[in-house]
Amino acid sequence: MTAVNATTHYPAATVSETVETHTLSVLVDNEPGVLARVIGLFSGRGYNIDSLTVSETEHEKHLSRITIVTRGTPMVIEQIKNQLERLVPVHRVVDMTVAGPHLERELAMVKVRGKGEQRMEALRLADAFRARVIDATTESFVFEITGGSDKIESFVALMIPLGLVEVSRTGIVAIARGPEGM
Repeated sequence: MTAVNATTHYPAATVSETVETHTLSVLVDNEPGVLARVIGLFSGRGYNIDSLTVSETEHEKHLSRITIVTRGTPMVIEQIKNQLERLVPVHRVVDMTVAGPHLERELAMVKVRGKGEQRMEALRLADAFRARVIDATTESFVFEITGGSDKIESFVALMIPLGLVEVSRTGIVAIARGPEGM
């Protein structure tokens, strides 16, 4: 969290608020244009999306779950949630960051090129991070790694000097702990 000085429209009133990262879970109808409307809400107001994942989760009810990671002051986060709830195809918005204990995971595929000792070091590090080899040639590997974003960032950083070629990431998915559903 970083401190930001946000000023109001009144020159004498200055408010200092911190920018926070929040994970929002949004249950929506699975129909054409819904994702565009949700994204339009963010872009139209100048909000940034750090991570976005979407998939149908309840086939019989034709519902999809959108997981959005965004940053803003508490007032901006509240505004985003309120605006999302007003969209017609949205059934529910849950701020996982404040709703209680939850799990967040991400998947990445990491391609590394290397021979000799660099190749062996990449395999040793992959084993330490519990990354799986999902493709191998005599000159490269593709690793699959799942976990928290920090774990993936650390793994990618260690692969850079060993011959990192490219990275493909899914974005964050999140679910609440306990027996209740969204």
